[in-house]
Amino acid sequence: MRRAVIVDFGGVLVRTEDLSPREQLARELGMSREALEALLFASDLSLRAQRGELPEPAFWQAVGERLGITDPQALHRLRERFFAGDRLNEPLVEALRRWKGRIPLGLISNAWSGLREVLRRLGLLALFDVVVISAEVGLLKPDPRIYRRALEGLGLPPEATAFLDDLPENVQAARALGMHGILFRDPEEALRQLQEWLNGTR
Repeated sequence: MRRAVIVDFGGVLVRTEDLSPREQLARELGMSREALEALLFASDLSLRAQRGELPEPAFWQAVGERLGITDPQALHRLRERFFAGDRLNEPLVEALRRWKGRIPLGLISNAWSGLREVLRRLGLLALFDVVVISAEVGLLKPDPRIYRRALEGLGLPPEATAFLDDLPENVQAARALGMHGILFRDPEEALRQLQEWLNGTR
């Protein structure tokens, strides 16, 4: 059986390895890091942006208003500082590059409208045969329809695909569809599980 791999972006392909920039930024804003992350990833504003109801520039402007930041340059600096501790998951990226052209590769991400450009800038967009971004399709994981979009794009049934994500509910939803769901915790362990699955030993 031909097998494919689908991965998540935030928390998997790109990971926050250094929390200190967010900690410092949150202190300067008079809030906790957790509250700042919730505003950017789990607030009503962020969910609207992830569903494609709010373009990313408008999202950041609204975030600035909530934080009392109206200067565009200051808002740009806030964004850069917030993501300053993020790093590419190099072992996974290297594996995807090895697999490119040998097996179908996909990405599913709950993300704002600017993710496709971020992928292009990082040199990652060309790795994938299908890219499904929530803001572009109006669907959020764990909605099964967003997984089906990726499966249709790859032209493969669920049982022929492994899905790697760092959130249990997203992995559970993939498994419910018949996909081989892998919960991401450690880069090397995730790669080991993916390779075992590709080799037919899992």
